[in-house]
Amino acid sequence: MLLGMPGLAMMKKADGAKHRFNLASFSAGVFDLDGVVTRTANVHCAAWKQLFDDYLRSRAATTGERFKPFDAGVDYSQYVDGKPRYQGVRDFLASRTITLAYGTPDDPPGHETVCGLGNLKDRLFGERLAKDGVEVFDSSVSFIQRLRDAGLKTALVSSSKNAVAVLETAGLSHLFDAHVDGNDIELRKLKGKPDPDTFLLAASLLGITPDRAFAVEDALSGVEAARSAGFALVVGVDRADQRNDLLEHGADVVVDDLVELTPDTVSGASTLPNALACYDKIVQTLADKRLVIFLDYDGTLTPIVDRPELAVLSDDMRETLRNVAERYTVAIISGRDRADVERLVALDNLVYAGSHGFDIAGPGGLCMQQEHAEEFLPALDRTEAELKQKLSDIEGVIVERKRYAIAVHYRLVAAGHLEAIEEAVEQAVEASASMLRRTGGKKIFELRPTLPWDKGKALRWLLDALVWNGRVESRDDDILPLYFGDDETDEDAFKVLREGQGHEQGLGLLVAEAPQPTKAHYWLEDPQAVGRFMNRLCNAIGAHP
Repeated sequence: MLLGMPGLAMMKKADGAKHRFNLASFSAGVFDLDGVVTRTANVHCAAWKQLFDDYLRSRAATTGERFKPFDAGVDYSQYVDGKPRYQGVRDFLASRTITLAYGTPDDPPGHETVCGLGNLKDRLFGERLAKDGVEVFDSSVSFIQRLRDAGLKTALVSSSKNAVAVLETAGLSHLFDAHVDGNDIELRKLKGKPDPDTFLLAASLLGITPDRAFAVEDALSGVEAARSAGFALVVGVDRADQRNDLLEHGADVVVDDLVELTPDTVSGASTLPNALACYDKIVQTLADKRLVIFLDYDGTLTPIVDRPELAVLSDDMRETLRNVAERYTVAIISGRDRADVERLVALDNLVYAGSHGFDIAGPGGLCMQQEHAEEFLPALDRTEAELKQKLSDIEGVIVERKRYAIAVHYRLVAAGHLEAIEEAVEQAVEASASMLRRTGGKKIFELRPTLPWDKGKALRWLLDALVWNGRVESRDDDILPLYFGDDETDEDAFKVLREGQGHEQGLGLLVAEAPQPTKAHYWLEDPQAVGRFMNRLCNAIGAHP
């Protein structure tokens, strides 16, 4: 199972098993707090035991029921570990066939309601934390710091309302770009673990999709939540001798400690083979294949410019596209609106996918708009107005509204204003009530609907649609898709071509001047190199239109 997981391979060493962790396969890591980063799980467990033993003992004295103490080895992991506090109270009591009124969060600690007992547990935990302090897992801290040094984003997901306080006490706040805790669960009315809500929110706050991230959890409920959220890899940390249970709940790999994960160096453009230098080798791959060519627009067909309206396609590049499209099926997948990129390219026989693939149209009646996307338009409208008002005094900032996204360009903004812009964007994401997520790009922040859709999924849809409607007549093993892209959003497409099966298998070509993490197979240094490569494709011997 390990060898099949993205980014993970197993290497046996004399001192035991080491799991080699390929950072190039991920954009972010999301971590539980208690039991993964800090040793506060034992503090939580002790507080839970004190709460329930005192309550059950008192109840037994009143009702005559047999007193059966809270089992720290069984009850903790099965009923309360990783869950929001009130849910943990309710689930444990249910295991003892005890039903209490829910109450309200304002119930005094110890009041005989779910909330009252939960509030008492919080007080007991705080007392123990103040007395004993916070211990950390040094191996986890080292692992997370190495991820951040390699350029990955990190987030914390905890059901505890004390997570921020624990981080501050331990001096670990700097390790995380975002955090989701019990306060967020209450404020946003999220479902706690084992439901996926908290992990989905963490991914949104980081501006990535779950399939670009891995999760690390020690709780069964947390492992189940991360798996349900669609994370590419779920690592279980076995602190309670429950390896098999972690695997059954959805962990892809289980370790005793994060020291067992050995991060590999991130692959960058400088370590990739240059596509022009390797053209003869690539041509051998193209032989007897029917090419389908996908291209981003900004930074791939045109240089990156200061203002989006200045990214005008050159006559030479348009002629190259015209020649390539006469021989191969060509699609443009852009973050721009479809109508905008159609106007800029101005060629009728291409397929155009705008808004990162939310809106697709092409010859032969090809047409698709992502289902449910219209539901997000009111949130986009509100957020656009809010950002324009908040950022109106910052010189150089451009708030560009697209139909299904908002791009905040800061290329022309003085460095001293960047923090204010990012804060405004984060506040806008929070105010959207989980309707929008932040993604990145070259000198932009972008807000997009929290739908599981990206350029990679659009690429998959297009490949299936083109084969189905006969525009590409071929068996799976006859088709070879090529994708040219330069930005973070293009990595979703590179991943599909690297990891896909059948007609999804293909070659990704990164357009980049400097090294950066990527899943592409080759690289080209600029749009001019893209043009030279495509001109050579027009003369490729043995390739089919």
